[in-house]
Amino acid sequence: MFERFGLTLMVNHACNLRCGYCYTGEKLRRPMPASVARAAIDRAVRSLSSRGVLELAFFGGEPLVEADLILELIDYAAQQAAMSDIRLEINLTTNGTLQHAAAWQVMMLPTLRLAISHDGLPQVHDRHRFTVEGHGTSDVVTRTMRRLLAAGKQFQAVMVVGPDQVATMPAGIAHLYELGVRQFEPSLDLWAKWTRADGQRLKAAIRQCAEFWISHLPEIGISWLDEKAASLANVPRSASARCEFGHGEIAVAPSGRLYPCERLIGADLGDHPHRLPGNAQDGDNFLSVPQPRGKSAAECSSCAIQTSCSTSCRCSNFVRTGDAGRPDGLLCLFDQACYQETARVLQAHDAALA
Repeated sequence: MFERFGLTLMVNHACNLRCGYCYTGEKLRRPMPASVARAAIDRAVRSLSSRGVLELAFFGGEPLVEADLILELIDYAAQQAAMSDIRLEINLTTNGTLQHAAAWQVMMLPTLRLAISHDGLPQVHDRHRFTVEGHGTSDVVTRTMRRLLAAGKQFQAVMVVGPDQVATMPAGIAHLYELGVRQFEPSLDLWAKWTRADGQRLKAAIRQCAEFWISHLPEIGISWLDEKAASLANVPRSASARCEFGHGEIAVAPSGRLYPCERLIGADLGDHPHRLPGNAQDGDNFLSVPQPRGKSAAECSSCAIQTSCSTSCRCSNFVRTGDAGRPDGLLCLFDQACYQETARVLQAHDAALA
């Protein structure tokens, strides 16, 4: 039995935006039947030990297209978890553009860990995140964030970082910080083509972000740097089922097909090499999913920061190299830069206080 289990429900392929870097396939109106979702929740609960933790996340498309369904499923999951002495954690990332009552009801749930997608500077955000009609969405997402902040609802800002956005990432974080955002989760565009020059711009941007981060601690969090700071300080990481890639983490498509990570669902054509066998409605639990293998890159064994490395995400590796156990040069450059810049600014800060 698992102590933690991550279940992600892709509640619909549909989305009201047409983001230029989206990797989730055609935006068909294909909602997840409630029966499929409940079966997946039941199996996840039965995969957990008493007092275990179910990490329940909602994915799309745009998940708040199905806000009413999400409210129903959260209630159902809470009931099932309580009956089995399981703790429930709920996560949702939204594009922040839907304004109907049910969407706000979901976002304002006190138990929900909420993330809002915004790429930083308005002009950078609008370059990729636009409506079906081609209109930018920064203004409406900013209004959503302001309304959440005014209501006291905390959230993370998820910023996609691609080759044409990387140079503006530090300014984008500063811009959102001025709006009142305090928690940032940059997300590398793994599907983009990164050149060597792009990699150098990424290193420079991480350096600038580290300077901003250290000067605004402790009220700011930037996930890339927070993780390395915790590692350098030998602080145990908060437990999570993320990146277990099928063994302790399952993503379910509206069809009920199973995947080791929601980022691999795409159009759910059923022929993905990492699609898991079976359907959400087929079994009693998820305990029979085999343990995935770890890194296969021999060169990793001689890396000086191997014990602090975060390139163990099998999905990221698969997207970049086709091998779930092998990171590529971009992922290694990124991880090393985050480690080096976090260590540098922390050492400088400690020296200044001495």
